[in-house]
Amino acid sequence: MTVAASPSSSALTGLAPVIDAQTRILILGSFPGAASLAAQQYYAHPRNLLWPILSALTGEPLADLPYAERLPRLLAHGFGLWDVLGACEREGSLDSAIRKPAANDFARLRELCPLLRTVGFNGQTSGKFAPQFAAEGYRTLVLPSTSPAHASLTLTQKLEHWKLLLG
Repeated sequence: MTVAASPSSSALTGLAPVIDAQTRILILGSFPGAASLAAQQYYAHPRNLLWPILSALTGEPLADLPYAERLPRLLAHGFGLWDVLGACEREGSLDSAIRKPAANDFARLRELCPLLRTVGFNGQTSGKFAPQFAAEGYRTLVLPSTSPAHASLTLTQKLEHWKLLLG
């Protein structure tokens, strides 16, 4: 898969992937928000619904665990986390403010995650990469964003869409 552009020297840098050889379902966001970058944790904003949704999907109270304990439990269920962008320039946390995006290098994904079959995209911005992943043979789902900036659906409504990851 291709890399969009080289990051500039003033670019923000994203987080390392949370994946392993047992990852079957990869959730790709666009780029970490300001709270996540500050905490160096995926989906750190307290109103982001990703952790409550993953808690429901795994049957474990991931949202209630300390972050360091969430990640191994998530991996144990075959889920991984990453973002489509590895770097960009952005003021604030909105995807619409992203400038000079640089995609993550997904070339080794099949080697690193040989069991990976499904890639879920957390929102429309990351979902723009779905055709590339589909072309590589992955099942892709563009899901409603868990961001608090996208509150048109309730947690229950979003969860119904996100359950498709398991099918």
